[in-house]
Amino acid sequence: MNKEKTKKQIAILGSTGSIGTQALQVIAEHADCFEARVLTANNSVDLLIQQARRFMPAAVVIANEAHYDRLCDALADLPIQVYAGPEALCQVVQSDGVDMVLTAMVGFAGLAPTIAAIRARKPIALANKETMVVAGQLINDLCHQYEVPILPVDSEHSAIFQCLMGEQSPIERIILTASGGPFRTFSQAELATVTPQQALHHPNWDMGAKITIDSATMMNKGFEVIEARWLFGVRPEQIQVVVHPQSVVHSAVQFADGAVKAQLGVPDMRVPIQLAFSFPQRLQSSFDRLEWWHMNALTFEAPDTTRFRCLALAYEALAQGGNMPCIVNAANEIVNRAFLEGRCQFLQMSDIIEFTMQRATFIAKPSYEDYLRTDAEARAIAIEKVKSDK
Repeated sequence: MNKEKTKKQIAILGSTGSIGTQALQVIAEHADCFEARVLTANNSVDLLIQQARRFMPAAVVIANEAHYDRLCDALADLPIQVYAGPEALCQVVQSDGVDMVLTAMVGFAGLAPTIAAIRARKPIALANKETMVVAGQLINDLCHQYEVPILPVDSEHSAIFQCLMGEQSPIERIILTASGGPFRTFSQAELATVTPQQALHHPNWDMGAKITIDSATMMNKGFEVIEARWLFGVRPEQIQVVVHPQSVVHSAVQFADGAVKAQLGVPDMRVPIQLAFSFPQRLQSSFDRLEWWHMNALTFEAPDTTRFRCLALAYEALAQGGNMPCIVNAANEIVNRAFLEGRCQFLQMSDIIEFTMQRATFIAKPSYEDYLRTDAEARAIAIEKVKSDK
């Protein structure tokens, strides 16, 4: 048999972001096992060109059509198909040559191509948590209908997934760990004056700007609570967030007899990415190992939902259900960008999200079209609130 044809063909949605670039490192390290079949980006056309020339995918997509001509010109000498626009993202993931889709796009934009991939019966390596936050029930229903597995890539959900391997017992509780972000010890008064530059310096993880800000507000952890509810079929009250500043315990599961299994490791996203690609096997890697004698202490504490209200708002959205998580996600994307651009303060973000939750139209049993309308409505409300509060 031709060994080339045994390689798993990976479509990476968001190849120029933090997860996407690390996924390509995994592919490069295991070039005998994996191949980048499709690479996509939103605006980072120069990096996409570099990646395409190195990994020689069958196709590339630039979501922002303004960059299409530049991308075409730069790759004209190569046998790579070049596409542009959001619709192209949905089309390329359905191609026969794709074996797995890594959804590493940021935000609501990841929903449509993820649904397209599921309908094409492509296994999903899920790094776009917003997909499950916005439409977890819909995604679960589609995965069941098309018999498509989801392999979690978030370090916490990968840890839970690993703790559940081989287990037949029901989950009593999920312990979802959080670093606490760069402002874990800040007072309310100190939080009122923090800057985007401070927020972008995460103590443990190297991530993209959007998720780093979400980590600073703890909205990222709130989204992970919602994601865990849908991925593992548990009730919200079965998910406990525990602040663990060292980020060594990536998460844990408690079972009916009280036993707890935890997954530990260095903070390196390539480990869960590689596992999602290779599951059910584990491949050898050159990544750093956990050195036990360097761990002087592992500490754990309860999250402060008064100082970090975004976490409380995420739990509230999950409790309300329907399209409320979609409303929260849309408002959060607006305030996250506004904070990064200096148009709102750190503590204003949760105020604007809560305001949007109160004003947007609630739908108890939303359809896909309802999610699209909800996203647009919530963004409009949040944008106006940002302007009026400035």
